[in-house]
Amino acid sequence: MSAVRKVLVVGGGIGGQSVAIALARNGVEVEIAERLDAFNVYGVGIIQQSNALRALDRIGLADKTMEEGFPYGQLKMYTAGGHFIGLAGAPPVEKYPSHNGISRRTLHEIMYAEAIKMGVTYKMGTTVTEIENNENEITVTFTDNTKSTYDILVASDGINSNMRSLIFGEFKPRYMGVSVWRYPFKKHEDLDTSYMYYGKRSKIGFVPMCEKTMYMFLVSAEGAHNPWVEKSAYIPMLKNYLSEFPVKIAQDAREQITDPDLVNYRPIEASHLQDPWFKNRAIVIGDGAHATVPQLGSGAALALEDGVVLAEELEKASTVDEAFKAFMKRRYGRCMAIVNASETLAEWELLEFEGKSLPEGASIGQVVGQAVGTLMAPF
Repeated sequence: MSAVRKVLVVGGGIGGQSVAIALARNGVEVEIAERLDAFNVYGVGIIQQSNALRALDRIGLADKTMEEGFPYGQLKMYTAGGHFIGLAGAPPVEKYPSHNGISRRTLHEIMYAEAIKMGVTYKMGTTVTEIENNENEITVTFTDNTKSTYDILVASDGINSNMRSLIFGEFKPRYMGVSVWRYPFKKHEDLDTSYMYYGKRSKIGFVPMCEKTMYMFLVSAEGAHNPWVEKSAYIPMLKNYLSEFPVKIAQDAREQITDPDLVNYRPIEASHLQDPWFKNRAIVIGDGAHATVPQLGSGAALALEDGVVLAEELEKASTVDEAFKAFMKRRYGRCMAIVNASETLAEWELLEFEGKSLPEGASIGQVVGQAVGTLMAPF
């Protein structure tokens, strides 16, 4: 029997919907408070490694996700000029491919439909302004000044989590010195898997999202202190970066980048909470607890895992405190291994873009290999 009957999830993104669906499958009454009046999914596409698909399988959505996305093999790596370097990523595991590319909007729609089917209710245009968090229950005040009491509150409202501040106090993410650009395209006819090209000023990747569409990501160094770029500069800056890559797929993309509204630009930030991520009846999951930079493509996967594992522990435990502690035992070491590895890779990447040498003994292959091993391990 679950340790909880009524739960509030703050934030209706990937992690929030994961925990909501998983709890609802166990018969728990779940509400999601989402600050947006209507969902406007931020981002372009997402790369799902097999651990993300394993998490989705535990809430019955892996097959649907692969049907709507584009399952593919290992990543192919090249120099800027197209010289093949090697393969990266874990091999297929059981029924799961090495990767599945999918539109973030499509993934959201799949999860939203399942949440509604399972009886999850949404409070749109609403978030929490105050909490009364004690050992037995948590009472919240919403932005419309109404109050409600729950067994627990799950904060899944992202890297700049307002709930994290209400629970633990102010916390500021750290800019890593690099930024990521994304842009959607019609799928290139030759794109059978994900491709990455390494230049001196940036790196680019092309990821299939379904049979008809793909997206490009580009990682660059925009400066340690002023990462913000004016929208009017998006197109010329992207085209300038792509001029370093003479390969056909990059030059085709360069010609097609015309709409600044389709550019998704984000300075890469990182943050993590120390153990524990909970206080009394409130717990933080996803990016609010362990935001990873995208060098290992694992932020959304870890949020999915968080939701599934939290629901499992709440179902097994006799008390909330017992469940939260068991959750931390399963999650903290795994998540921090990926956070630390991805931050190390981002720091080394910045050095390379600045034309500097890596630290003595630095081994990108070793860091990536250990991280992939962690991700492929049971969770």
